[in-house]
Amino acid sequence: MKLTSPAFVPNASIPKIYTPAGKNSNPPLSIDEVPDGTKSLALIMHDPDASAGDWVHWTLWNIDPHTTNIAENFLPPEASQGLTNFNTIGYHGPCPPKGIHRYVFDLYALHTQLALNAGANRTQLMSAIDGHVLATAQLVGVFGS
Repeated sequence: MKLTSPAFVPNASIPKIYTPAGKNSNPPLSIDEVPDGTKSLALIMHDPDASAGDWVHWTLWNIDPHTTNIAENFLPPEASQGLTNFNTIGYHGPCPPKGIHRYVFDLYALHTQLALNAGANRTQLMSAIDGHVLATAQLVGVFGS
């Protein structure tokens, strides 16, 4: 399985438009080579370099497995979003207080739909996908100064 973005190449800078200093909208993502038997996809965007610990910027699950693109500022209609470490639901872009941070997009192919309410946190999402992961893909971007 592959996860890419037309907005930035792996390990390169995420454009400012996708941060709170810009539009604070999610970057477009492209999904390829989803394995057979996948019933849904889940996505977690997080900052492992945050001083307060691995900081969650976006969680999204029950994405249709036939989804090949998640457009900028777009939520797939069947998907649910969860609680970030900003205590908000939905996408919150990169905004490190200092230094350059990595922003990791982890994509999971699952052999089930998740019975998880919108607004669940990362811990609840990870618990729900435990034992159901068929494949994973990762995209890393950086942001900061």
